[in-house]
Amino acid sequence: MNIDHDLVRRLVAGRFPRWADLPVERLPSGGTVNAVFRLGDDLLVRLPLAEGGVADILREREWLPLLAPRLPVAVPEVLGAGEPAEGYPWPWSVYRWLPGHVPEEGALDDPVRLAADLAAFVAAMRDVDPPGTPPRAYRGGPLATLDAATRAALDALRRIPEEDVDHDAALAVWEDALGAPGPDGPPVWLHADLMPGNLLVAGGRLAAVIDFGCAGTGDPACDLFPAWNLLPSGAREVFRDALGVDDAAWRRGRGRTLSQALISLPFHRAANPSMARNARHVLRAVLTEDRVDGRQVV
Repeated sequence: MNIDHDLVRRLVAGRFPRWADLPVERLPSGGTVNAVFRLGDDLLVRLPLAEGGVADILREREWLPLLAPRLPVAVPEVLGAGEPAEGYPWPWSVYRWLPGHVPEEGALDDPVRLAADLAAFVAAMRDVDPPGTPPRAYRGGPLATLDAATRAALDALRRIPEEDVDHDAALAVWEDALGAPGPDGPPVWLHADLMPGNLLVAGGRLAAVIDFGCAGTGDPACDLFPAWNLLPSGAREVFRDALGVDDAAWRRGRGRTLSQALISLPFHRAANPSMARNARHVLRAVLTEDRVDGRQVV
């Protein structure tokens, strides 16, 4: 779907005349689901790039107002619900602008404090109990549901030798995760997509978490992604300790993070450099981490 400045201006003017004169600026984004535009100084417009992104927009409209008061950092606030118009076929939303910048793996100002902040956010998500029937988180189901896609991604990477993936080590980590005991309690609320691009930091601290399109209930291990996709080893342990993650959940979380990276890398390596870079970072982090039982993965 081609979404340009002119389309956004026409959509905004038609639905929200009070914002019609605000400047529109397309923002770079590592995401693949939505186009993102800044609207004036204080607003943001998100529009699905494909029909698959519509559910994310609707989920945020329904659940963000209920989740926001229960969380320790800022989250997106929907200020306007746009509807199909001007040849654009899907719902879209206007949000309040949130300050901060996207953190980059290997370049964190204060990784230990950020780890503690991330743990506090994850813990708060697990504790929320908003009214209504919660949706299932996008990645919240049994780990085995990812098995076929993960193995297919490993096979694809065997055919891309320049990525230099240690397939045997990756498979060992994945099979270890599959063998870990499942959650021993009920499903909990999850963000379910804690990638660096969905975090905003300021002064080394977590300032906001964005993009709740995957949020819902599921396996607590789904929200351990930052341990490997962002935090260095020392801060990783701070994150784990603050959440009290047991060995089984840690193994599942590592496997889930590995699976996401394996699937992402062959898909994004040509067209989305930021996603591909983070996938490579995850593979390095996971495959050099000691196993929780004291044995080396590699």
